[in-house]
Amino acid sequence: MTLLTKWSFGNRAAIIFLVVMALAMGVMSYRSLPMEFLPEADNPQVTITVIGQGYDAKSMESLVTTPIEDAVALVKGKKDMFSTSGDGFTKIDINFESKTNMKDAKTEVQEAIAQVQLPERVSKPFVVQLNTSMIPISQIAIAFQDGLTKENVDTTEKRIVTELQKINGVGSVALYGKTEPIVMIHVDPDNLTLHNLTAQDIINVLQGHHISASIGEKTIAGQTGNIKVSTSIDNIKTLQSLKVTPDLTLKNVSTITLKTSHDSVSRLNGNEVLYAVVTKDSSANAVTVGNDVQKTVDRLNKEVSKVQMDVFYSTSDMVVTSVNSMLREVLMGALFATVVILLFLRNFRATLITIVSIPLSLGITLYLLQLSGVTLNIITLGGVAVAVGRLVDDSIVVIENIYRKLEKQAFSIQMIIEATKEVSTAITSSTITTVAVFLPMGLLKGSLQAFLLPFALTVTYSLLASLIVALTVVPILSSVLLKNNKMKEHEPSKRFSSFLKWNLNHKWVPLLIAIVLFVGSIATYFALPKGALDSSDASYATVSLSYPSDTPNSKVLEEGKRMEAFLLEQPEPKYVLMQNGNSDDAAKWGNVVAPTKVDFTIIMKKDVNATTFLNHVEEQKNHYPEAKLETSGKSAATVFVDISADDVKMDPKILEISANELMEKAKAVEGVVKVTSNQKETKPVFTFKVDPTLANTQEVALKLQTMLNDIPIGQIKLDDQETTVKLAAMLDPENMPDLSHIMIRTNKGLEQVSSLARVEKTDEASSLFHKDGKPYIRVTAEADPAKLSIVGKNVESLLPSLTKYDGVSFTFGGASAQQADDFAEIGMTGLISIGIVYLIMIITFKTFRAPLAIMCSLPLAAIGSVLGLVISRVTPDFTAMFGALMLIGIVVTNAIVLIDRVKQNEEHMTIRDALIEAASIRMRPILMTAVATICAMLPLLFGKSEEGSIVSKSLAVVVIGGLSAATVLTLVIVPVIYELFFFLKSRRQRKAANTEARHSAPVPPTMSV
Repeated sequence: MTLLTKWSFGNRAAIIFLVVMALAMGVMSYRSLPMEFLPEADNPQVTITVIGQGYDAKSMESLVTTPIEDAVALVKGKKDMFSTSGDGFTKIDINFESKTNMKDAKTEVQEAIAQVQLPERVSKPFVVQLNTSMIPISQIAIAFQDGLTKENVDTTEKRIVTELQKINGVGSVALYGKTEPIVMIHVDPDNLTLHNLTAQDIINVLQGHHISASIGEKTIAGQTGNIKVSTSIDNIKTLQSLKVTPDLTLKNVSTITLKTSHDSVSRLNGNEVLYAVVTKDSSANAVTVGNDVQKTVDRLNKEVSKVQMDVFYSTSDMVVTSVNSMLREVLMGALFATVVILLFLRNFRATLITIVSIPLSLGITLYLLQLSGVTLNIITLGGVAVAVGRLVDDSIVVIENIYRKLEKQAFSIQMIIEATKEVSTAITSSTITTVAVFLPMGLLKGSLQAFLLPFALTVTYSLLASLIVALTVVPILSSVLLKNNKMKEHEPSKRFSSFLKWNLNHKWVPLLIAIVLFVGSIATYFALPKGALDSSDASYATVSLSYPSDTPNSKVLEEGKRMEAFLLEQPEPKYVLMQNGNSDDAAKWGNVVAPTKVDFTIIMKKDVNATTFLNHVEEQKNHYPEAKLETSGKSAATVFVDISADDVKMDPKILEISANELMEKAKAVEGVVKVTSNQKETKPVFTFKVDPTLANTQEVALKLQTMLNDIPIGQIKLDDQETTVKLAAMLDPENMPDLSHIMIRTNKGLEQVSSLARVEKTDEASSLFHKDGKPYIRVTAEADPAKLSIVGKNVESLLPSLTKYDGVSFTFGGASAQQADDFAEIGMTGLISIGIVYLIMIITFKTFRAPLAIMCSLPLAAIGSVLGLVISRVTPDFTAMFGALMLIGIVVTNAIVLIDRVKQNEEHMTIRDALIEAASIRMRPILMTAVATICAMLPLLFGKSEEGSIVSKSLAVVVIGGLSAATVLTLVIVPVIYELFFFLKSRRQRKAANTEARHSAPVPPTMSV
């Protein structure tokens, strides 16, 4: 590294040019780096959705869900599979191993289900695999003054959606809440009987009337051409004139009306709206696309008459807010570090030299991030915020050593080179060890790697850049700015030297205190409850009302509007979006819900507490006695137990008994807020049991279907739009006798269906759940976030006490189980990091014992980290473990700087004197680097954690507490342990020194008598 410093002095012009280029490239990279909320990461899950309007849950299970489950059973990389079959829909979630290539997995799933034959009136399966880059950029509400007329829907699809799709960087625009025109043919059954007609006669009316057919190719008038026959029905009058019989038209036996139909309902702040969701291309800049969407919306509001468009939710706004917040914390951290250096050195020029490393290192870091294809997001900015205090550490050590030598020696270039050389080994090894801590993050798998790797790269680039700056730019600036600067000599603390000497003479005292504190801190940590990430300041929340499956849709919507009115009365919401129903557009994104469920998405105003708001919402449960009111967005975490059947044919009541037993016991667990299960309410099912000797079951089913349901019978073209024609249900029975008295036509003429079949009523589940193709029930316990680990442990301990049934298995999971897995993975990464750090130090010091003494500083950090968590009353979460991982690299830096000086001193001092001198001389740079790092993290401690960031208050507490304790104790404990490792050599040196001192002492003169 000395060669690098010497080269810099020999090429000052090149260094100046490189500095200017680094700053310029940094600015250019910052302006051109794609800005996102989160780094791109695949969700290791593929979702299949199917819509089958009119099919009950049991039919969807047997005709749709099970065939698809069988088809994808052997897909490579599949870990487990969950499915929900409900009235009119099927949803299957396939979870994959984290190392699976999800694009290949999606393709394989699509190929597997392409061969599945599905029944009529069932949509083709939609297959979706989500990625963080697919998070919507903007969600837009589109309202019209005169309502959602056909013309307004056409305007939206042809003008507004088209304009949004033209925006550079937009990937897709999905539109929800569309209305579609439907022609309804209403027939009176008595009228059909009077004219001796059947429903099938009406269904056959459109057959062959709205087609275009090619009948071949002929040469006519010397030219070869195709011959086609076509016809179309383009108005209601033509439809009414179609012949049912030679003497009767459709108008004679029916009433034809045109109505609009909603595939789903969307309302924003009480107004019926169309709801557009805009996503971006994976390579596009989220902020740029979001701003262009807003500009387009503003322009269309002026250009399109009677329209009011609102961007009620924008991820780009969240990105800008997060980026600005993190940048503010970075700048505040840099300012605090500057103040600390100025207070220690009391020299403005020396402080200026040190601080130069921050913008230079950040400029180089931004350029390297751009070359690596890493985006600017809250994860990478979090890495900058964490590293900003560490960026000046190497420069502090270099400038402090130069500063100290200038206090005693005359200024010269050679003196600056020698001063840099003295500490170059220490700062190089300490920086490399810090970088090495983050290397094992490349060994992590799946989304955890996707989130941590950009963070690790950011810290690595910035630290390596700061090392290069410290070895090149700092010495050159020192030769310019400190040339004629007078320094007052800094005297090491004599009190500290005496204190350290006492501890070296009484090693058992500091060691015993350190061991007791360490053991106590570890015991305290395991006693602390492990929490989930806090979300009380969430920017949005969700509320849902779920009604029994037999509830009429009109009542569901009415009650939904009542809840909507209540939400709008509250002061916290800025926007309230109400949604009900399924649509193809929603299914394409894997979103299908029960038709009796109303969902509310609430965008919160700034600086409001989402938890308080949702608690107030939950107080309304008594006002909706028939509905299940659920909220999310609060600081809550869940654990669950899956109760599965090993046999598909097992009686589902056995699973229900086990689930009910577990739910009762789980309610008594301390910290459990609420216990629920996925057991849905039952729905009455009326079954016609046909006597096969009297009638054909399929024929009876078809005839009943046409009489009891709206049946699509064809299409006509109205206003250049293909419009569905439906035969309206002829009957609306209100009770079982009405069903039994339905008249159907048979070979014998008109007969009551009761003469051919008996009607039976049963109660069946409105939703059916499978796990890996077999029935299961999930019991979910919502936990207080601060007690997540305790709740998880106690709920899991209930499983052995449950009644055992043959073929029933229990699987524990949820946030606490995932948390335990994450903690274990981070813990393993920490062990690997410690091994790498130890190896680097062995190579640096070429011995085992000195690095081992340095590694003893790590347990000291644990003391401060746990003490910080206890004092601050912050519950440790995943980010706290990440902070502990970071401490491995940060804490050993101080010990390396200390031991490096000791090794230099040992060339001409005893071990005892080398330790005392090194601790006294290196105390100032060690305290400066530690305090600078701590102060740089204070904005993270007192600031607001950004949603989705791994930089939180918990992380800041762990790093600040650990570094504070380790810094103070390192100056005492590490020298004590070092001398203990070299105890025999040190004792011989001290004895030799004492003997030499006695021999060299002057002999007192003798007195003569």
